[in-house]
Amino acid sequence: MEEISGRHTLFPHTLDYNHAYVMGGLCVVGGVTGFARTRSIPSLVAGVSVGLLYLWSADTMRKGAPNGVEGALGASAVLLLSSLPRVAKGPIPATLAVTSAAAGFYYLRLYRNLKPSKTI
Repeated sequence: MEEISGRHTLFPHTLDYNHAYVMGGLCVVGGVTGFARTRSIPSLVAGVSVGLLYLWSADTMRKGAPNGVEGALGASAVLLLSSLPRVAKGPIPATLAVTSAAAGFYYLRLYRNLKPSKTI
């Protein structure tokens, strides 16, 4: 992998992995907050797990290593699928669904742009 002035050319913009850092931090904080408010162990486990996957993905992308985009895309899918059944229950599940969908579309587009096109 080529480097230009210390930055991997695979991810030329810090925006590519900063989204995952933000989503990871928000998921961890959200999981801990959900547990603190309602003593919900599923909120704690899900929030911290998905958050750690986002944070791992961000760090992997920052280093230019493979599978970071796939990890962020997977975390977005898990968060979206877990939020959709609860979307009508209030603003927090609705916000989770919207932000995870936006992150998922972003990382899906990035994933498609990184994969070489197949020609026949």
